[in-house]
Amino acid sequence: MTRRKSARIAAQEIKAPTLKNGPEEGSDDATEPPSSSRSLSLDCASFASDSDAEPRPPKRRRVTTKSDSLSLLQPVLASAIHHGHALPLHAHAPSYHNPVLLSTPSAQASLLQWFQKEQATRLMPWRKPFLTNPSRADLSRRAYEVWISEIMLQQTRVATVIGYWNKWMVKWPTIEALAQATEEEVVNMWTGLGYYSRARRIHTAAQKVVGDKEMHGLLPDTVEDLMKHIPGVGRYTAGAISAIVFGRAEPMVDGNVMRVLSRQMGLMADVKGDKKVTDVLWEAADSLVKSVAEEEGEKGDKPGLWGQALMELGSTICTPKPQCGKCPITESCKAYAEGLSLARGLKLDTIDIEDGIACVLCEPLVEHAVQVSTKKKRQPQTSKFFETFRATVAGEPDVIGTALTSVELDAIVAHAQRFPLKKPKKQVREEETLVCAIRRVSDGQYLLSRRPDKGLLAGLWEFPSYILPASNDSTSKMRKKQSLKYVASLLGSTARYKGELGTVPWQFSHLRLAMHVHLFELDDADASLQVTLKTTHRWAFSNDIDIESMGTGMKKCWSLIKASG
Repeated sequence: MTRRKSARIAAQEIKAPTLKNGPEEGSDDATEPPSSSRSLSLDCASFASDSDAEPRPPKRRRVTTKSDSLSLLQPVLASAIHHGHALPLHAHAPSYHNPVLLSTPSAQASLLQWFQKEQATRLMPWRKPFLTNPSRADLSRRAYEVWISEIMLQQTRVATVIGYWNKWMVKWPTIEALAQATEEEVVNMWTGLGYYSRARRIHTAAQKVVGDKEMHGLLPDTVEDLMKHIPGVGRYTAGAISAIVFGRAEPMVDGNVMRVLSRQMGLMADVKGDKKVTDVLWEAADSLVKSVAEEEGEKGDKPGLWGQALMELGSTICTPKPQCGKCPITESCKAYAEGLSLARGLKLDTIDIEDGIACVLCEPLVEHAVQVSTKKKRQPQTSKFFETFRATVAGEPDVIGTALTSVELDAIVAHAQRFPLKKPKKQVREEETLVCAIRRVSDGQYLLSRRPDKGLLAGLWEFPSYILPASNDSTSKMRKKQSLKYVASLLGSTARYKGELGTVPWQFSHLRLAMHVHLFELDDADASLQVTLKTTHRWAFSNDIDIESMGTGMKKCWSLIKASG
């Protein structure tokens, strides 16, 4: 008689499956099955193993290959869907994470209906109706507008981008106009958005698109061609342009969408750092957008609306601290269902994995019940877009299809906050730098230095700067000594030290910078103090510095220098 093992033991013995001789992505054999739910009903038998087999000795860590990722995707997006009414313990089948949203048309409709209302209240100038039968010129301009907005929105708030986008479109309303601009003009317009290499790549790409005989001013319509031919366009931006502008059923997965899908799929995993998990989310997003777009045929407005709806949901409601009571797709959300099960004290199921297929993506969940307050419960609250979710498994309690108390809703939110898995952030490096403003006495010009073409703030102009050693004690006396030494080495002569004007703190994503601003005067009336500059240095008048392409932190240093008189 076969001995049944507990889920915990099975999880320890099961190894990550490996797909052998499977189709490579993009090959003729990697076709999608004709399924209304768009689930990937691939054969998982090759992943099964004898649950009674002795544990194998641990293998050396190896690099994850494409076939490894595919082998994980297949059982996750299997045709059988687990509706997530009970929280799995340490081991569960990969099919548990199959998105219920795939087979729930009512939830899909609710999300699109919610986004339609959201668009009317949260206005963004780049959001425009889908173009049907447009001219080439109109299509070119629309693709250009979406492209610029998507690059600007990367790691920048919408409220900030709106102003930049409007100014940009006034100055360069078409891709042809942008192609005729100088790089310096483009970088200067980009000042304040950060990641200045993006501005340079946009300019280079515009010139390429306009000059190419085949593109002739129109961005490509497929993800593959966009990524191949347009500098700076990755998978997400390519998907956004292809879906929003050209109506192709392509996924767009940013950080907000990863969070939404992690909760919808009940995936307790590192969605950003683990490539296997990222691949699963992209595959799920691809299946979802194709499912939504099925009714319209090859092209239409649904793919773009769907992708934007998921992103909007993640940025406004399904945030790191979610507002689950306002969510239009709670009926398909596993994190929501799990939290409610725990809040109502339902017994957690023990999952036996007899076929040897266990999820290897999730981190173990802490086994505990959500503490529900014994205080008097308030009036029941439900989501505005909530529809009763009927259990499909015989005998399974319908824990979602009843009204919520505020206490239960708080418990659901607390559980949803656990998704996705939060990894400790890397410690932000701290640096101090001496910003040396050297003013020439004869005409009042200041010395500027151009940063290297690669790296942080590449190619931007700044006042000559020197990074202090990490061991520096950063007293005012030491900073004065270091700045005098640096300026002397830069000019080949001495300059009059006028003092330290103050410190400008500035934060990058990976660096916390303290910029100590020092003022010097160079009396160039003396012939012996004439300075021969390097090609990366030049003198500039105050008016020129006001419009110079500098980083925002350096602009603040300039304000401090001007205020000193």
